[in-house]
Amino acid sequence: MASSEVDQKFLGRLARKVEQDNPLLSSILFKILGLSINLSEHLVKARKQRKKEPTKTHESLDLHFHILWLGREGLVMLEQYVIPMVGNYNELKVLAYKLRASFYHIFVLFHNNPPVSSQFMSTPSRIDKGKGVARDDGFGSPTLPGIHGRPPYQGGPVAPPPGFGPEPPGAFLLPAVDYLSQTHRYFEDASRLADEHLWGSHTLRLSIKTEYSAFLYECVHDEDASRKLARQTINEVYEATEGIDNEMFGDACQLVAVLGKMMKRGQLSSGKASSAGTTGTQHNTPPRTHSEDVAQQPPPATVAQPGFI
Repeated sequence: MASSEVDQKFLGRLARKVEQDNPLLSSILFKILGLSINLSEHLVKARKQRKKEPTKTHESLDLHFHILWLGREGLVMLEQYVIPMVGNYNELKVLAYKLRASFYHIFVLFHNNPPVSSQFMSTPSRIDKGKGVARDDGFGSPTLPGIHGRPPYQGGPVAPPPGFGPEPPGAFLLPAVDYLSQTHRYFEDASRLADEHLWGSHTLRLSIKTEYSAFLYECVHDEDASRKLARQTINEVYEATEGIDNEMFGDACQLVAVLGKMMKRGQLSSGKASSAGTTGTQHNTPPRTHSEDVAQQPPPATVAQPGFI
């Protein structure tokens, strides 16, 4: 999906660009754009709802089902109508591969089996909507005596045979499998294409690296790889020599700021502990790297030089 404003800009721009040559491709791109905007709103709502209510309610489950359905439909359109037609368009090819990785990123967050993120847990294995058989309290309980002198049940619960266990509620939309390795591979493919066809300060390339870094941190739980990717991307931005327009310059500044924060994720607690343990000592401070310096420096107020963000 077009998860960021930068992705949505490129999706609409490229859909308009190919309208004369390939009307079918253009119409599908516009449909994916509309779906992505709708899906982005649902993702924001799900994030807020998750913070307020840690336990899942029926309302949140319906929202998760809607997110999975939108992601599935968008992925079908992308894989059937877009990816086979983008061989002659470099930017569109990079964007299509990024969109595929983003759709699978959603599946990892909301429907992976086993769950990989504590913020977006997968749907529970059972939903009780109050339609079960009503039973008297204590009847047939394995720990309480039965009614009218009936003996309690003997033995423990019997598990279903392999392959016949209860399926997650979202299984009617998508198979409840592990999407992690496949999503990781799709992000690697999109990142490789971006390195081949786009320059260092290109905002579409920065968008791919930003979401890839977030995926490594939140889903793969490889904090070092996430910080390394963010640091390397910032360095490549400052080393780029190609010129960019004012709109791309503003978008690149925002993405570089996000990458600068990602470069420090997971280091706040260790940094505080080390500073507390060395109170009163002002020497032996390790030198700061170039990427840490540039991540904190705001862009100059004058007209930007080509390649400088």
